[in-house]
Amino acid sequence: TARAPRPTPRAGRPGRSVPVRLRIPAIGVDTPVIRLGLAADGTVEVPPITADDRAGWYRYSPPPGSTGPSVILGHVTVGDHGDGVFRHLGRLRRGDRIEARLENGTAPRFTVRSVRTVAKADFPTEAVYGAVGRPELRLITCGGPRSGGEYRDNVIVFAAPDPPHP
Repeated sequence: TARAPRPTPRAGRPGRSVPVRLRIPAIGVDTPVIRLGLAADGTVEVPPITADDRAGWYRYSPPPGSTGPSVILGHVTVGDHGDGVFRHLGRLRRGDRIEARLENGTAPRFTVRSVRTVAKADFPTEAVYGAVGRPELRLITCGGPRSGGEYRDNVIVFAAPDPPHP
C-alpha cells in the first residue's frame, strides 16, 4: 500500500472539478481515479485492495491543474490479485508525461521532474504536501524491500505542469 504520514487537510473549494482518470503512457497506466480522505489513524487513506485496482486522489489536496500539490496514490501490489496500478511507477524518468482527466472534461498535463524512493520513516511530508505557487502533481506508491508483509519505502513522483499550448 502507499502509506503517507499525516498531512494537514485543507478545505476544498466548492464546485471544483475533480480527477476521474489518470494516464501515464510510459508505464501503460490508464485508470479511473477514486476519491480518498483520511484513514482512522490520521494518515492518508489508500485505495481499496481489489482486482480492479484504481488510483486514488487525496481529496484534501487540490485537483490536478489547480495551484498546489495534487496527490494521487496507488498500489504496487494488491494482495492475492497481483500487480497494482502503480507497479511500474519507479520506472518513470524525467520528461515522461502524465495526464489527469477531470470531471469537467479538461485534462491537465504534467511532466515528470523527479522520482524519489524514500524510507517510510523518512517520508518527506513538506516536499509532498507543502504549499507551492503553481499546479504540481505527486504520485505515491510503495517500494523497496518488504518487511513483515509491508513495503519499507515509498516511491514518489514529482511532476510539474506542461506549458500551455497557444
